[in-house]
Amino acid sequence: MNTPIAIIGSGMAGLSAAHALAAAGLNVQLFDKSRGSGGRMSSKRCDVGDLDLGAQYFTARDRHFVEAVRQWQENGWLAEWKPALYQSQGGQLSLSPDTQQRFVGVPRMSALTRQLLGDLPATFACRITEVFRGERHWHLVDADGQSHGPFSKVVVAVPAPQAVALLSAAPKLASAVASATMEPVWAVALSFARALDTPVEGCFVQDSPLDWLARNRSKPGRAVGMDSWVLHASSAWSRQHLDLPREAVIEQLRCAFAELLGCAVPEADFALAHRWLYARPAQGHQWGALADADLGLYVCGDWCLSGRVEGAWLSGQEAARRLLEHAA
Repeated sequence: MNTPIAIIGSGMAGLSAAHALAAAGLNVQLFDKSRGSGGRMSSKRCDVGDLDLGAQYFTARDRHFVEAVRQWQENGWLAEWKPALYQSQGGQLSLSPDTQQRFVGVPRMSALTRQLLGDLPATFACRITEVFRGERHWHLVDADGQSHGPFSKVVVAVPAPQAVALLSAAPKLASAVASATMEPVWAVALSFARALDTPVEGCFVQDSPLDWLARNRSKPGRAVGMDSWVLHASSAWSRQHLDLPREAVIEQLRCAFAELLGCAVPEADFALAHRWLYARPAQGHQWGALADADLGLYVCGDWCLSGRVEGAWLSGQEAARRLLEHAA
């Protein structure tokens, strides 16, 4: 049996790399600090249903990703989302001219990554804090001091600032990753027993603390109960209010939401706030993936490319390709 490859992170990039490596006959072992897969595609299960607090949808442009999306759609793992889409600029609300196809996991965004995880071996609620190389193999240490290994190679598939801390064995690689900065985003979910009187189901926002909002029940496969909304603050506002108490974040973004819609928005019957410290890359890159192939260290993530779900998948594929190419 071949020595397994460790993959740190089970978001779209890590799962993409894991699938490609497993398809080539290699053993992989996934690790994730969360209780389940998905990363920023994860969804929150709560009393009002499932809420997509991270990635709201994704698009497909690259032909390889288009084919993967087609297969996932045939499997019933995702569906096309066709919201009544608006845009808001300078306080003026209008229909958006954006007509590109949008896809969502069914019945929640994280359902797609759960399906991709399948039977791949994974250890959850395990935050890896150190990656070091012994005489022949790699070993991982988690936050509880437990050691994992041996591994032949390591793929790091987490946000760039978290990846840097795991790359002390490869200073040049760590330096390259450190040049990728990421922006935070506050996400707020609001649920109302009585539906809000608005046709809006999704909206791109400018000139506001908000950047995006979506009506949860407009997405395919979602339960139609309470009228739940997910609001994403702009990165600029989130950065300025990074340590604001959650209750204050909820109230300020609820007020911005009411001002944007121009209709009565009462106190929510349910509300929560989630802070994504590393929500999106501050600038685009065309790295694909980064590697020290001689050492056997590979790094991938959406921040290596576009910052989108598609970028994460493509980056994972590229990391796997480079690993397989070097192993040949």
